[in-house]
Amino acid sequence: MNHELLKRITHNPDICHGKPCIRGLRYPVEFILELLSAGMTTEEILSDYEDLEPEDIQAVLLFAARLSQIKSIHKIAS
Repeated sequence: MNHELLKRITHNPDICHGKPCIRGLRYPVEFILELLSAGMTTEEILSDYEDLEPEDIQAVLLFAARLSQIKSIHKIAS
């Protein structure tokens, strides 16, 4: 199931400057995460963006969870 969800996250250099997006649409993962962190519910997001599906929101959260599983973070600049 997780593998199928992650297929919804796509990377295309011609869409949103190559940022991870939902199903090739112009909805970057970071945008959906920002909406969720601002307090919007999944239902509110789906209502405002009718071409999104509940599985897209799940895929965004799974993608973010996977990114947070990195072993270490190195400071690049101060």
